[in-house]
Amino acid sequence: MTSTIETRASLFQRMRGMRMEALGFALVGASGVVVNFGLFWILNHVLGLAPLRSNVGATVVAIASNYLGYRYWLYRDRDAASRKREITLFLLFSGIGMAIETGTLEFTQHVLGLGTSLELLGGKFLGLVVATVFRFVSYRTWVFKALPELEEHPGAVQEAPEVVQEAELLLATEEAELLLAAEERPALAN
Repeated sequence: MTSTIETRASLFQRMRGMRMEALGFALVGASGVVVNFGLFWILNHVLGLAPLRSNVGATVVAIASNYLGYRYWLYRDRDAASRKREITLFLLFSGIGMAIETGTLEFTQHVLGLGTSLELLGGKFLGLVVATVFRFVSYRTWVFKALPELEEHPGAVQEAPEVVQEAELLLATEEAELLLAAEERPALAN
């Protein structure tokens, strides 16, 4: 008796997995936001660096801390065969995210003319939101790729392992013996 097992998760299971991934991404990202905003504030207000320089410095440190969280916690089970490729793509997409964030901050400051501390933090926050969406999509799609599935074809099935086949055969045999015993009992009662 040959049995097959579905290798592809249902849409509900995939959406649930993606929801959990997004939650993990948000947790690592939140730690990066704390690093980013805290360091931005220190660089800008304590050390007196210009807002754009403070933003770049804070974002670079946050990118490094986020990489560690993504690689060694959230995406620890993902393919890490080529760390050089992974780090290169991570830095590339993080750099684009930083450009989005810094561009939004620059637009807030130079085009809209908003320059108070609260307005700068608001511009930085808006840029961070847009950059985060970009980073989530790019990291999960190109940087931390899922390990390849057993079968490349959607809906493909895999042969059940030999142990499973033997267990199914044993259960079928026991079921047949129980049916025979049940049929013999009424005959013995007469």
